[in-house]
Amino acid sequence: MNMEQIARYAFIAFVFLAIIMGLVVGYMDYANDPNTDNTDSYVTLILLVLGIIIGFISITAKEIMPFLVATIALIVAASANVWYPLITIHELLYEWATYILHYIVAFAAPAAVINAIKSVFAMTKEK
Repeated sequence: MNMEQIARYAFIAFVFLAIIMGLVVGYMDYANDPNTDNTDSYVTLILLVLGIIIGFISITAKEIMPFLVATIALIVAASANVWYPLITIHELLYEWATYILHYIVAFAAPAAVINAIKSVFAMTKEK
């Protein structure tokens, strides 16, 4: 198994981790668990570090532009609070959707920043 395959599997595993932790912390917030803030902070930190790792090892040159566009879409969706109507159906659905999106963005944003910087450096080398 080469490094590119390992990086792809790691990326998929980290997205699943973000989803699972979004479900866990979303339920904790719904249940008014006093440890929600601490747990949220640690999960966000872990996903930021994992995003940095993926940013350095996973994204190839041909994948940079689609990855950056997808990350921008995720950040816009997260900042727009698109899940708020779910609160009228059930508050837990809203909490789950919000935390899952928050954690995926926490994972993808550092990788996007690193790849944007790589892209800028690549453009300056071409000239």
